[in-house]
Amino acid sequence: MYNLVMTLLIIVSILIVIATMMQPQKQQDALNALSGGAVFSGQTKKRGFEAFMEKVTSVLLVFFFVFAIILAYMSSK
Repeated sequence: MYNLVMTLLIIVSILIVIATMMQPQKQQDALNALSGGAVFSGQTKKRGFEAFMEKVTSVLLVFFFVFAIILAYMSSK
């Protein structure tokens, strides 16, 4: 059981890296960030691929933390 959870944790870790790298980048220059333009750009609703990738990353992170907690519990016994 320990090996199964460890394998699932490794797979989820790799998928988190892939999902993070697939997310679209926000191209903002330093002047825009310093002038406060970066504050208002985050208030628009994400749509399409960007929203999907954010949800996938969130679900994978939940799985990662659940598997990590289970693994920590199993290794303490």
